[in-house]
Amino acid sequence: MVAGRARDDELEHRRRHRRPGAARGIRRPAPNRARELSPRTARRARRRGGARARVDRSDRFVRRRGASHPRGVPGALGRPRSRPRQVVGAPRRARGGHAARAVDDPRLPEERRVSAASAPAEPIAPTVAGRRRRLPLVALFAAQLFSLGGNAIAIVAVPLIVLQQTGSPLAAGVAGIFATVPLVIGGALGGVLVDRFGYRASSIAADVASGVTVLAIPLLDAAGLLSFPILLALVFLGGLLDPPGDTAKTVLMPELAALARTSLARAAGAQSAVQRTATMIGAGTAGALVALAGPMTALVADAAGFAVSAVLVALLVPSRARLAVALGSEPAAGSGAASSADQPAPSGSSAAESAAGFVAGIRFIAKTPLALAVVLLVTLTNAIDAAGMTVLKPVYASQVLGDPASLGFMIGCFAAGALTGSTVFGLVGHRASGRVMFAACFVLAGAPPYAAMALGVPVEVLFVVLALSGLAAGALNPMISTALFGVVPDGMRARVFGAITSGVAASMPIGAFAAGAAVDAFGFVPVVAGAAVLYLVLGASPLVLRAFDGLSDARRAGVVADAPAAASVAHASGTEGVAGDIAVEPRR
Repeated sequence: MVAGRARDDELEHRRRHRRPGAARGIRRPAPNRARELSPRTARRARRRGGARARVDRSDRFVRRRGASHPRGVPGALGRPRSRPRQVVGAPRRARGGHAARAVDDPRLPEERRVSAASAPAEPIAPTVAGRRRRLPLVALFAAQLFSLGGNAIAIVAVPLIVLQQTGSPLAAGVAGIFATVPLVIGGALGGVLVDRFGYRASSIAADVASGVTVLAIPLLDAAGLLSFPILLALVFLGGLLDPPGDTAKTVLMPELAALARTSLARAAGAQSAVQRTATMIGAGTAGALVALAGPMTALVADAAGFAVSAVLVALLVPSRARLAVALGSEPAAGSGAASSADQPAPSGSSAAESAAGFVAGIRFIAKTPLALAVVLLVTLTNAIDAAGMTVLKPVYASQVLGDPASLGFMIGCFAAGALTGSTVFGLVGHRASGRVMFAACFVLAGAPPYAAMALGVPVEVLFVVLALSGLAAGALNPMISTALFGVVPDGMRARVFGAITSGVAASMPIGAFAAGAAVDAFGFVPVVAGAAVLYLVLGASPLVLRAFDGLSDARRAGVVADAPAAASVAHASGTEGVAGDIAVEPRR
């Protein structure tokens, strides 16, 4: 080595690591100028906590970021590619890989700078005040599990009791009329009555009254006082009390979902899954109890389920006033039902108000093409489902298969598939849209089971077909409910969905009676085959009807608007949303 000169390898190292455009020799950093730090070096400095990492004037770390160099062509004469600096911790929206923009870099030309303040803000999910509370929503779902499970037990037990007493499919059809006509009356008045007396109080009262009417059937039978007319009267009274209770539980869901910080689409999918689970468990329990102890014992379990539901809502679901405080809002002054779930609205001409609310709901449906098309489609298919539930399936289980308990397992298989469909929709339902999928779910949910019964397939094959049909039905109902949230305004939901409940149930008595009379006149196989063909035609109708063109847009609007609608609790009477299964559930 020559005295006074550095070694050749040291000179080569200095030459390769000097900055582009800098003078030859060792470069000294300018005073008050930021030095570059690699991300790894910055992290190490922060972890050490000793020697503080070098920062620029804004006290933010500076690191290299991929982009073209502002001065000339880097890399000439072996010089490294020095990249413009980006401030570490700048908004991530400005970073986009190798073509990312430099944010707030004072070393770049003015035209190449991008201010962090001028960058578009990222969307922030709406939140509610207070801490996250999931217990009330879980308690509501548990209450629905017990009450709807009891309904599933009654669906299995009551037709079998009628067939045991009379042995006539026509009598089963008459019992179906007394079971479905109350749904029309309760749906017409239930929404307004629930608004007037409060959601929570209505749910508790309906569960208690339903449990009493159900328990009266085995008690009167044990006393030898149960006749066919008395049975029909009790069935009618129990059916009259079901819609207000179901509506009350369903309209409580949006506020409790906001309290749990859960999106409305996900909560609707979970609620549908709970309803399917209740049907599956209730139908399976009914089949086992009918096989072991008879249908009367099954009704005792039904009454116990209603009692548990009432206790859960009374103890764990907060009133509207406490719920408003938890959500960080105030109840609307002067609105009775909105101020508390337990406080009724001021007394007045309740019949006139109920009628006015029902008429307002019908007018809105008539002016909304999508809502009208959905109501008409579900009304017609509900007639077929009522025929199948009250006449065709009980007759098939008791007279064709010779095993009344198989009716419970048929309903349970359908509910198990529907539970899976509801769960899948709750996870990926935001990606499902379009009337093609809607029509496919409608066709698969109804036609295959009736076709399988008409063809006389083995019972194992029938159970599989019912499970696959339930899979489609489980995705169908939350899809409709989410779309309806997008077209029904917040202040009309209880009245509109009450009218929808009444409308879709209006054809059920006709379907039940027509099926009983048709089976007596023409036999079982021709009637069930006609039901399969009719369901196929109706289910495919959304593919050709223009009223269903807005299904995708309405569904997306319902998903986008769910959080603001759920978070707002300071509304007047009848503002809360209803999950669609109460309105479009034909197979409970």
